[in-house]
Amino acid sequence: MRSAYKCRAYPTPEQVAAFNRIFGCVRLVWNKTLAKAISDASWAELRSLLECKAARAGRHLIVIDRWYPSSKTCSTCGYLLPKLGLGTRHWTCPACRTRHDRDINAAKNILAAGRAVAGEPSGDACGADVRQQGKTLLQSAMKQETPAARRPA
Repeated sequence: MRSAYKCRAYPTPEQVAAFNRIFGCVRLVWNKTLAKAISDASWAELRSLLECKAARAGRHLIVIDRWYPSSKTCSTCGYLLPKLGLGTRHWTCPACRTRHDRDINAAKNILAAGRAVAGEPSGDACGADVRQQGKTLLQSAMKQETPAARRPA
């Protein structure tokens, strides 16, 4: 049978300072190591799991370019912002005046880029098949060239 005991230590101020220094260093090293391991292994593992699951279902996993500017490309007209900071959550396209939520806009662009690679007819790369939100100036969709998107071998 396992048993547990609770105990309480009452360190002196000097011991508290020493504990904080040691635990702070250990925590810093530990965190730099949940973070590097996750970024190195987890994304590759997720991708391999998705490829396996897609193959089992008779589907194709389409991978777009890692550096595809999905957040700063207007999903309505295809305008590419020169710069978009990470803290910017909403932005208005200077060409068509559509207001975009950064994440929703990126999702629309990624979907359109994937459909363009797959050759689906509704996969217009500038997002013409996507319903517009809010008050916008309507413009016809123009054919856009997308950065290299590829299908895994």
